[in-house]
Amino acid sequence: MSNHATYDDANLILRLYELRREERMRAARKWFAEKCGPETLEEFRALCPPGTDENAFFRQVSTYYEMAASFVERGVLDAELYFQSGGELFLVYCRLEPFLAEYRTAFKNPGLYRNLEAVAKRYEAYINRNDPEAGTAFRARMRTMLGKK
Repeated sequence: MSNHATYDDANLILRLYELRREERMRAARKWFAEKCGPETLEEFRALCPPGTDENAFFRQVSTYYEMAASFVERGVLDAELYFQSGGELFLVYCRLEPFLAEYRTAFKNPGLYRNLEAVAKRYEAYINRNDPEAGTAFRARMRTMLGKK
């Protein structure tokens, strides 16, 4: 990771933060954090049927973080500076991870959410540098938020 974050990096992070504050995005993020936790594609389809607000919320949040991750993956945004500004991307990945392989197969798109996955794994390694249990603890908190063990 680079130690040479620029003013452009900081400005992009601020812009990404502004987008997260948009009213509909706030509602989508709230739903995602509190209610989205399918373990299988079947559970996902039951939770987020096409044409529902839940489906729209899922797509809005997941594609937003896929976009942000693409900036990091392509070197447009300094990874460490992005990691220091929050871990919501990792929350999104933790919620997708259990059924991501099935999702990719169903949509016949093995690259679906590839940037999100790559950056989430880098983020987990980043937080584990200070404490090797940090990623595991984060995942446990995300499950607890959904009332799961």
